[in-house]
Amino acid sequence: MSNFNLNLIEDIPKLEQLNLETGRRYLAEDGCIPEPGYPSVTTVLGADKSKEAGLKKWRERVGEEEANKISFRATSRGTAVHQILEDYILGQEAKTKPMPIHVDMARGLKRFADLYINNIRLVEGQIFSHHLRVAGTVDLIAEFDGEMAVIDWKTANYPKKRNNINNYFQQEAAYAVMFEERTGIPVKKLVTLVAYPDGTQMFVEDRDDWIDGFVELRDKYELGIQSNIS
Repeated sequence: MSNFNLNLIEDIPKLEQLNLETGRRYLAEDGCIPEPGYPSVTTVLGADKSKEAGLKKWRERVGEEEANKISFRATSRGTAVHQILEDYILGQEAKTKPMPIHVDMARGLKRFADLYINNIRLVEGQIFSHHLRVAGTVDLIAEFDGEMAVIDWKTANYPKKRNNINNYFQQEAAYAVMFEERTGIPVKKLVTLVAYPDGTQMFVEDRDDWIDGFVELRDKYELGIQSNIS
């Protein structure tokens, strides 16, 4: 049984996820998304060329094999912690036993949830926007400290610096617009909760400060796709 007030929205069209060489895309089961589907929010953000140089230097410094191991561990950790939080919010039993380090990282996020989160509207919910021409899966939309918010769980090895995680806020701003388009419920607050081995961080932002940056990246992504086709 959940400790939270579950007021889940059930009438959003179900999406079909397609994993292509060009990235992840989504189609709607009711056919309302045009072919070849909308790209995922993370696919659009991942096409940002400004981050490629830094990532390439890091892979060269640590070596390709080690970089792949680190990336795999980070992905596995994020998936495990997300599942722990999803089970906790919904009050459901875990299907698998998580590793102790993942339980420890999730514990700090649970404290924030207990203090601030209620009126749960969407958990790991697939949404899309015809206006933004993107789709994706949002971690959580719920009230945070009494105000409807997009809430994003993140894991890291070290504390994050705000000026290094603009992509987090752009991602969440896109989800806020997508959710409002689908439901008519406005969401202005963006909350990023980051768990790392020694603690937890919280960043609170405003959607309107970040959505223009996402739209700019979306436009660049679409231009790149068109250039590849031509």
